[in-house]
Amino acid sequence: MRQAQVTRNTLETQIAVSLNLDGSGHAVMNTGVPFLEHMLDQIARHGMLDLEISAKGDLHIDAHHTVEDIGITLGQAFTRALGDKKGVRRYGHAYVPLDEALSRVVIDLSGRPGLSLNAEFVRARIGDFDVDLINEFFQGFVNHALVTLHIDNLAGKNAHHQAETIFKAFGRALRMALEYDQKAVDVVPSTKGML
Repeated sequence: MRQAQVTRNTLETQIAVSLNLDGSGHAVMNTGVPFLEHMLDQIARHGMLDLEISAKGDLHIDAHHTVEDIGITLGQAFTRALGDKKGVRRYGHAYVPLDEALSRVVIDLSGRPGLSLNAEFVRARIGDFDVDLINEFFQGFVNHALVTLHIDNLAGKNAHHQAETIFKAFGRALRMALEYDQKAVDVVPSTKGML
């Protein structure tokens, strides 16, 4: 079973992540950052992952360290749960709309970290959440999940909708990439023989 539990403790944050890549979309969050919890729930539900995240961080300063370290720890859990990547489709993509907003996410379980995030949010904050932290979350994730990730917000006049389409599309693209290819169950999808 493709599951992992990872804890990461620093002087700034204490993070615990439990991840099941073959789940049912169940999410339990306790991070102190409500908007991020809403977005993580989108990843779980649309990616069909079971995801539990507990975080304590220096929120009296701001949410930066907590959000980034959740991305890092989730990336570490993802790498551990995925294993040798035999039989996975490797590539995934999704377009997701929400009213006026539209985002596209493309992922490659490449074994190489790379992030291209293109989103011009219509405002700098969604409630108390700084939209700059969306990039920090995904950068932390790709650095430790070792994936190539392209995120493009193509339309949107509401920052909440823009962010939500990004996270939903990420979950959907991830789900596609993680699916087993019935024609290549014991094959690593690379000419190198490894990812």
